[in-house]
Amino acid sequence: MRRQPVEALAEAPLLWAGMAALAAAIFAVDTLTDIDIAVAVLYVAVVLISVRTGRAGAVTLVGGSCGGLTILSFFLSRHGAPTTGLANCAISLLAIGITTTLAIRIGAAAEATRQAEARLAHMARVTTMGELAASIAHEVSQPLAAIAAHGSAAQRWLAAAPPNRDEARHALERVVADAGRAGEVIARLRRLVMRRPPSHDPVDLGEVIAETVTIVRSEVRRHHAVLRTEVDAGLPPVIGDRIQLQQVVLNLLVNAVEAIGAAEGEPRELQVAAATDGRTVTVSVRDCGIGVPPAALDRMFEAFYTTKPTGMGMGLAISRSIVEAHGGTVYVAPNLPRGAVFGFVLPLRPEG
Repeated sequence: MRRQPVEALAEAPLLWAGMAALAAAIFAVDTLTDIDIAVAVLYVAVVLISVRTGRAGAVTLVGGSCGGLTILSFFLSRHGAPTTGLANCAISLLAIGITTTLAIRIGAAAEATRQAEARLAHMARVTTMGELAASIAHEVSQPLAAIAAHGSAAQRWLAAAPPNRDEARHALERVVADAGRAGEVIARLRRLVMRRPPSHDPVDLGEVIAETVTIVRSEVRRHHAVLRTEVDAGLPPVIGDRIQLQQVVLNLLVNAVEAIGAAEGEPRELQVAAATDGRTVTVSVRDCGIGVPPAALDRMFEAFYTTKPTGMGMGLAISRSIVEAHGGTVYVAPNLPRGAVFGFVLPLRPEG
């Protein structure tokens, strides 16, 4: 039941303060007034609120505390008939116990669903990487080929009579630089396909876009297309999981490249942009591909719905799930006169 969405992190202190205040108010009414009803049943509201913490241990603690307050109130109360008070106490304890048990079970089921979604998202990333294997191999082979060329040049400079140590040193410096480039490509791919729990850290979407563009660059060239990026200067970070958000950008870019590949004629352009209005960040991918049929616009992010003959209909659905888990929304619109625009909007601050 461990749930840590973005908004829960920011609202946790207020959540606990609110639960404590509500529990104290119920305890005061139950203990100090002569109302002859099971006031303590209202503790179930406190238990239900505790579900927002996303932790089974917290729900259990709150349920047990509410039960303890109910019993304490029964012994401290000087109003009403003892038999009626005992019956009300028993009813309240039963309601609290049942609510706590159901809350824990529902939370566990929700956590299992989230874990299944995470596994599915990981499989989608690995599948996408497989589809881009040729592009990835090209991105890695470029710095490796440069390393071999510069290494050979260094050997020639050292074998000259007399040896040209300055040129050899420059060649070796270029070898080190190209090795770093190859390492960066491999590290980016490794981060993208590795499986780990979602994080909630500041994410620079400009960097995410730049890394993702590097991954798909060779695929863009293969389709004889031009890819442009427009990222606002000083774009503020969003709070979320970097790998998941990169998967969303990757899904949108891959779809755009495929749409351009299926189209005929010019222009063959796509653009990825990121802009902010001070409250949200919008990332959009605009292409001049085959476009989306008007009848399909409302269904593009549905699971298993696809307009591609060989598509599975999961990439955009997973993207929507990731964006909504970050408190954002996805959208699709025509790109007149030809193509489509896919994008998502994320809040700059956690909602709660």
